[in-house]
Amino acid sequence: MINLNNQSFTTLTLFDFGKKWFWPFKEMAYANSNFSNVKGLEFNKVLGTGSGDGFSLIPDFSTYAILSVWTTRDYADLFFKNHKKFNEYINNSNSFRHLELKAIKSHGFWDGKEPFKSQEINQIDKDNSVAVITRATLNLNRLISFWKSVPEASSAIKNAKGVTFYKGIGELPFIQQATISIWKNNDAINDFAYNQKEHTEIIKKTRKNNWYKEDLFSRFIVLSNSKNKFKN
Repeated sequence: MINLNNQSFTTLTLFDFGKKWFWPFKEMAYANSNFSNVKGLEFNKVLGTGSGDGFSLIPDFSTYAILSVWTTRDYADLFFKNHKKFNEYINNSNSFRHLELKAIKSHGFWDGKEPFKSQEINQIDKDNSVAVITRATLNLNRLISFWKSVPEASSAIKNAKGVTFYKGIGELPFIQQATISIWKNNDAINDFAYNQKEHTEIIKKTRKNNWYKEDLFSRFIVLSNSKNKFKN
């Protein structure tokens, strides 16, 4: 078991607001100021999501996410317990899903930063779930080419073996895109990444068409995956 008391780790909370979508929608205008100057918070993003299978031009106005990187678990626990605005998100939502993640592999940048500090782990338990976060800022002159390929990407992950959850997330519609996916184990994501034909074809297109101005790929061990509470 990994001791996180004095280690950086990541949390992602997905909120389902149902028909009460206007409250989180208006809060997006204050996303940065709402969570500034929080002790122990190294990196934070309030994100919208995509509809349907998650990878879509059409937003899902009922679902929002808060992604955070913490210096220690103690600071995170204090935030979830006491932060007024975060608890407004909890109280206004119909339900929420809370993930605690530890980065084991990360490369690339998010707004010029490397937010996820990876920890080398010699062996990952074969039954341990693994999460992947990808993020990219698209080149403006490549938007049409990229979005034409989105149905292909959605089909690839929808048909993947071992994926248990996936959702498109992002900051700026059409231009700044991200995804979160959860996999049964590390072998499942490795098989998808290196052996799934549809996915490998998309990777080739990405390089050939120069879609991204900035991109990031991070892999995590899932420490906790809970609904309507903060730990399993």
